[in-house]
Amino acid sequence: MATKEFKLPDVGEGVAEGELVSWFVSPGDTVTEDQPVAEVETDKALVEVPSPYNGTVKELLAEEGEMVPVGDVIITFSVGEEGDESTEAAETEAGDESDAVAAEETADADVGTAETETPSGRVFAPPSVRRLARELGVDLASVSGSGPSGRITEGDVRAAAEEAEADEDAPKPKSFEPSGQSAVSKDGESVSGAGLASRSGSDTSVGEPADVEAAGRDRTLAAPATRRLAEELDVDLDDVPTDETRDGEPFVTPKAVEAYADAVTAAKQADVAATQADAAAEPTAGAAAEGVRDRIPYRGVRRTIGEQMERSKYTAPHVTHHDTVVVDNLVETRAELKPAAEDRDVRLTYMPFVLKAIVAAMKEFPILNSTLDEEAEEIVLKDEYNIGIAVATDAGLMVPVVKDVDRKSILELGAEIADLATRARDRKVSVEEMRGGTFTVTNFGAIGGEYATPIINYPETAILGLGAIEKRPVVSEDEVVPAHTLPLSLSIDHRVIDGAEAGAFTNELMRYLQNPSLLLLEA
Repeated sequence: MATKEFKLPDVGEGVAEGELVSWFVSPGDTVTEDQPVAEVETDKALVEVPSPYNGTVKELLAEEGEMVPVGDVIITFSVGEEGDESTEAAETEAGDESDAVAAEETADADVGTAETETPSGRVFAPPSVRRLARELGVDLASVSGSGPSGRITEGDVRAAAEEAEADEDAPKPKSFEPSGQSAVSKDGESVSGAGLASRSGSDTSVGEPADVEAAGRDRTLAAPATRRLAEELDVDLDDVPTDETRDGEPFVTPKAVEAYADAVTAAKQADVAATQADAAAEPTAGAAAEGVRDRIPYRGVRRTIGEQMERSKYTAPHVTHHDTVVVDNLVETRAELKPAAEDRDVRLTYMPFVLKAIVAAMKEFPILNSTLDEEAEEIVLKDEYNIGIAVATDAGLMVPVVKDVDRKSILELGAEIADLATRARDRKVSVEEMRGGTFTVTNFGAIGGEYATPIINYPETAILGLGAIEKRPVVSEDEVVPAHTLPLSLSIDHRVIDGAEAGAFTNELMRYLQNPSLLLLEA
C-alpha cells in the first residue's frame, strides 16, 4: 500500500483559503474515488470536497473550524500501488505535491527551523504555523501536536514559546577587557576589525521591563548583519546577554539578539496584562457599557460578502434612482394565476413577473445588462439575461442566479426561484449556481422596507431593490385613493450608465409592471 497526500483544491474561482467545516470520514474508513470526504466553506457556499482515490483514510491533517490555505495537505490515504488510469494520474499529481513539500521543508531548514521526521517524511503543520514557529524561534521538532494525527496547531507553537521563555535563565553579564585584535566568526574564518561592529557608551534602551536583565556592557562585537537585525528589533547590542567571546571580547549572534528581543517583548506584554488584570479587578461605573458581549470570527461567507461589497463600493461610483409604481393590475393577475400555479406545485410570487419585466425593459435599454472591461477600456453589452436573486441566510447574503430568464415562462421562473432560495438558505446551492449573473434583484420589501441604496454586485453595472407591495395613498384624477404600490430603488455604476438612462429604464420597467399582460407579447 502507498500513502497518498491530498491538498485542498481551489474549490472556487480565485479562492486562497477555506474553512474546513466538517469531516465526513475518519481514519480507517474506506473511501471510493469522488466520494465526499469533507465540507469546506468558501466563495459564499458550502462545498463538498471529493476523494481523488480508492483506498483507506490514513490521517486527517486539519481540524474542523480551521482555516486551510488552498494547496495545504488536508488528508492522506492508503491506496493500492496498482490502479486504473485515473488513479495513476492522481498518484503522479501526489508525487508532484511531495516534491513541493520537500522544497518547503528545505526552505524551512534554511532559516533554522528543524522538523521531526514522520512516516510521511515531514512535520504535520500548515504554512501559517511554520511561519509562526520561525517568528517565535520555536523548534517544531520539539513540539507535540494536539491536532488530528499529531498535527501541530498555532496554539501548540505559542504554548511551546511561552514554556521556553518561562524556563529560560538569562545569562549574567560578564566583564571583559577591550581588545583590538581580530575576531573569528562561527565558521572559523578570520574577520578583521572593519568586519565587526563595536559600540561604546551606548544608552540602555528606554522602557525595558525590570525583570528582563540587560547586560549593560560598554563594548560588544557583532557581525554587520547582526547589527542591522538589532536595529530592526530596536535592541541595544550592549544589553544582549551572551556567553560567547571572540579573542576575549563579548560576541553577540543573531539568535541571541532575537531571544533577547522576544524576552523584552514578553516582559512588556506581561506588564500590560498585569495592569489590565488589576484594572479588571476594580469595576468602574462604565464597565458594563464598555463590555463586549461576544466576538464573531470575520471569515468564510461573511468575509467574502464584505470583501465583495468593499470592492464594488470603492470601484464603481454608485447612483441610486428611486421611483414608485402602481401595481393593482399585477396584484390581480397574480391572484388569478395562483390557484393554477398551486395545481402544478408552484408557489407563485411577484418575483417572476418582476424578472420578466426587467428583461423586457433591458431589451429597450441594453446598457443596463452590461459590464465594464477596464483593462480593454470597453463596455461589454451582454446577450444573456441571467438575473441574480439576493437571498438572506443565517450565514449572510447569497445571490443564486436564474439563468436565461428570457427563455422561461412565469411558472418555470417561479419554481426555479423557490428552489434556489430554499437551497441557498440551507447552504446547498453550488458555487456554479452563483456565477454568471448580469443583473441582480434584492427584495428588502420582504422585511417591510420601502427604499434603499443597494450595492451593485460587481462587475455588474446595476442592481434593483424592491420595496414592500402595500396599499398607499395615490392621486388619481385629482382624488387621493388607496392603491397597491411597489417602491423601486435602482443603483447604477455611473461610469457606464447615465442618470437619464437609469430613469428611462425604470419608466419602461414600470410600464410592464403596471400592465403585466404586456409581458405576453414578449418572446
